[in-house]
Amino acid sequence: MGAVTDDEVIRKRLLIDGDGAGDDRRINLLVKSFIKWCNSGSQEEGYSQYQRMLSTLAQCEFSMGKTLLVYDMNLREMENYEKIYKEIECSIAGAHEKIAECKKQILQAKRIRKNRQEYDALAKVIQHHPDRHETLKELEALGKELEHLSHIKESVEDKLELRRKQFHVLLSTIHELQQTLENDEKLSEVEEAHETSIEADAKP
Repeated sequence: MGAVTDDEVIRKRLLIDGDGAGDDRRINLLVKSFIKWCNSGSQEEGYSQYQRMLSTLAQCEFSMGKTLLVYDMNLREMENYEKIYKEIECSIAGAHEKIAECKKQILQAKRIRKNRQEYDALAKVIQHHPDRHETLKELEALGKELEHLSHIKESVEDKLELRRKQFHVLLSTIHELQQTLENDEKLSEVEEAHETSIEADAKP
């Protein structure tokens, strides 16, 4: 059988010693005390070994109680850590929700800012144009003026039509007069020729 290495010795001591409070030493001491007690020759020596075993057992029980207390404390700490972990998870989830809500608010704020910029631009454009009420007044005045001009146009057209008819009548009258004059001239010429003919016939 090969030699035991230092690592194996340390591993065994840790397994036996537990939390490092010297349990392996107490166990070894208890075994030795038990062997001495079994091999004791006198009653006094046996009683002394018996007291040592009781003392060692008390130390072991104290160490065991201490270990149990530490174990319970560790359990409570684990429960506390789990509670804290859940609270942290809830806080993280709440933070994610708040971040998402903040992102929505930022997007909404950007839209509102963009709308305000567009509104300001439109307001500047509108300010360069006249008021709607004033524009309606001007349109109404222009409509009345247009209606008045339309009446004037109709009146002028009626006058032109009347003058055209009068001019036509005048031209017809002039033509008739001219015709009458021409007829009178022809009649005069005929009468003069007839008188000349009569005078010529009357001479001897």
